[in-house]
Amino acid sequence: MAQDDKTVPRALPKVGVREFRGNFSGFMRQVRHGASFAVTARDEVIAIVHPPQPLPRRRPGTLRGQIEMAPDFDVLPPELLAAMEGRAMDGEVSETEEE
Repeated sequence: MAQDDKTVPRALPKVGVREFRGNFSGFMRQVRHGASFAVTARDEVIAIVHPPQPLPRRRPGTLRGQIEMAPDFDVLPPELLAAMEGRAMDGEVSETEEE
């Protein structure tokens, strides 16, 4: 049994890399409609092209009660707040704000 026979489902059509490259847009159109292909080079499967799996639907509230916020989550350290406001830590206005 050849290596590509083990990894490629029997019903999956094989397409040579040259043919695939030459008609890429045509193959992508087929993939968009649900087709899958095994791309081969010298009878060795080098890629399997198939449509993406549908994304699971997000269910709001599934993590409710499992996430905790730190008590100081939205509190800036005083030195950072002072720097953002352009003042020194002692409450005086910095030189850049006086202008």
